[in-house]
Amino acid sequence: MRVYENWKDYELIDCSDGERLERWDNIILIRPDPQIIWSSGKKNPLWKNAHARYHRSNKGGGSWEMYKKVPDSWSINFKNLVFNVKPMGFKHTGVFPEQAVNWDWAQKRIAEEKRELNVLNLFGYTGCATLACMDAGARVCHVDASKGMVSWARENAVSSKIADKPVRWLVDDCVKFVQREIRRGNKYDGIIMDPPSYGRGPNGEVWKIEEKLYSFLELCIQVLSDNPSFIILNSYTTGLSPAVMEYLLNVQLCRRFGGKVSSDEIGLKVTESGLCLPCGSTVIWEK
Repeated sequence: MRVYENWKDYELIDCSDGERLERWDNIILIRPDPQIIWSSGKKNPLWKNAHARYHRSNKGGGSWEMYKKVPDSWSINFKNLVFNVKPMGFKHTGVFPEQAVNWDWAQKRIAEEKRELNVLNLFGYTGCATLACMDAGARVCHVDASKGMVSWARENAVSSKIADKPVRWLVDDCVKFVQREIRRGNKYDGIIMDPPSYGRGPNGEVWKIEEKLYSFLELCIQVLSDNPSFIILNSYTTGLSPAVMEYLLNVQLCRRFGGKVSSDEIGLKVTESGLCLPCGSTVIWEK
């Protein structure tokens, strides 16, 4: 399992009975996680001294219970980047901390290339991966179907003081955007994809990862440059194991471009136990 362990502003303190106990700078949150099927006692005193807890509803969604005053938004640092954290209506905060290991990998890869890479970030969410690539010197195109998420990503770029770096912020359905890029002849040296298991585009387009991923990858390959550097593909769907995704990228990429594919679970180190909580899978193709 790949884990990023040097993040001072985020900490997974403990996890038990279907919940995470997390520190986001100096704010302590408790959030549900269905993978946490064990009970380890919740001995850490912060379980009883958190700022807020998210409760799921049997009817779908849920709500935050505030125990202490929590700002509408506050900032955390990742290296020299600044991400704005906001408790959202569906337990999220705008940052998936387990992805830090991939942001770090992308930054190192971009730096090693010794050339300006043109990177496409699809399903870009609040832009953490986009900012990491921008800060490493890449030119980035950020695409997400949610206008609110793209606005949030732009806020993060301003907070990080890199908004003047070369980037395009686009609100669009990712499949339709790639199809248009093929027609335009635009090319990219790197692609990052963090697709949801299920989602809808701005015009009601339905996305189901098991049904759409193979054909979508076929489209994405058509916008790769003649000298591509990498593809990063994330999945939070249990039915798509790291081995399945590794096979998929081998079939679609290695026969055409060569290179190698690696895959693994990504996770978070739990301070209380010293163990790692699995948080999804990543497969990486690199030339």
